[in-house]
Amino acid sequence: MSGSQYIALSGLRARSDELDRIATDIANIGTAGYKGERQSGAVAERPQFEAALQTAIDTTFGGKRMDATAGSIAPTGRALDVAIEGQGFFVVGTASGNRYTRNGHFGLDEKRRLVTSDGDLVQSSKGGPITLGPGEVRVDTDGSVWAGAVRAGQLALVKFNDVGSLTRDRSTLLSAPGQTPVAVEDPIVHGGALEQSNVTVADRLAELTTVSRSFEALQRSMSLLMNDIDGKAIDQLGRR
Repeated sequence: MSGSQYIALSGLRARSDELDRIATDIANIGTAGYKGERQSGAVAERPQFEAALQTAIDTTFGGKRMDATAGSIAPTGRALDVAIEGQGFFVVGTASGNRYTRNGHFGLDEKRRLVTSDGDLVQSSKGGPITLGPGEVRVDTDGSVWAGAVRAGQLALVKFNDVGSLTRDRSTLLSAPGQTPVAVEDPIVHGGALEQSNVTVADRLAELTTVSRSFEALQRSMSLLMNDIDGKAIDQLGRR
């Protein structure tokens, strides 16, 4: 395979990864607290070709960055729905360790502990789960959770120095490899509301159109290189 074909093939692979990312974002437009991602490309030079093929430069995966833009806050009227205003993430205890999310769609398990929709325990500012007694549930703006007249605990809210480098664990749960969470000093949360996804249909459809057209152009170039140019070369060399 010629150097030009490798270049086109690497471009197709990169566009395929972008299409997967865009499809995931579009599928989660209605998921509360979901954060989209941005993907970049990188140049992968092949020095072994040296001067013979100076244009033999591939495109490779350049990494992803979490889009930390806040989504809009929409009221739900449900007491255990909580939205964060400004920076910060809820802390969730999972079997793999603490994870972080902006999705405040919480519920109660059989022990009346505050949990996510997947059943993971929501952590308090002092560490450990928040257990609610009987009574009407409400969440104050500082993250205090009440059951009737009893304060059950305060939601743990943390921030990170480099939010963009957070990685997706599953759906709206994020991990922070190499980073130490820092407690948010003056958290502001809204009970009875949820933060919406920061992904918009218009943005992703525009991006999808651009990537799809680029993918089709690279497909045509591969076909041209392999069927037309290489075919004619083989035909001419065969005649000689």
